[in-house]
Amino acid sequence: MDVLNGGEKVSLVGNPPEVGEQLPKFKLFNAENQKIKTRDLIGKPTLISTVPDLNTRVCKLETKKFNQQADHYPSVRFVTVSNNTITEQKAWCAAEGVANLEVLSDEELSLGYEMNLYIPNDGFLARTIFIIDAEGKIVYRQIVPEIHDEPNYLEALDVIKKYATEVD
Repeated sequence: MDVLNGGEKVSLVGNPPEVGEQLPKFKLFNAENQKIKTRDLIGKPTLISTVPDLNTRVCKLETKKFNQQADHYPSVRFVTVSNNTITEQKAWCAAEGVANLEVLSDEELSLGYEMNLYIPNDGFLARTIFIIDAEGKIVYRQIVPEIHDEPNYLEALDVIKKYATEVD
């Protein structure tokens, strides 16, 4: 699959999983350097936002918007994933006041390769949003066509509302 980076076509390592598929197995790391596996994300509806680099304008905006929304949906887990280091992520969260969602590191590119979201020629993840149900089935997928653009927040939040009302 291809996306654009500043108008230039770049290729992902493969085709990302589709709606209806199970979330593939991968591992990430949290701020305490604890391993978070796919099975740790299952159990409640979860929005997973992948961003290229937290230290860029659009990634910052996106993560902060979802951080603000997380308060409104306590039954939904909000996760942002980048391949920034844990140290970079901790410093960024502290500087930006992001505490309502989990920021997880894919520095080892496990999610990037298992979900085919890694852009090898650029060295970072594509900008995407995946929503999984409590059983880990993908119920929503948004691959942002141009990584410099913000995602469609309203579309993703409309899906979250359906799952939040079932549980809240």
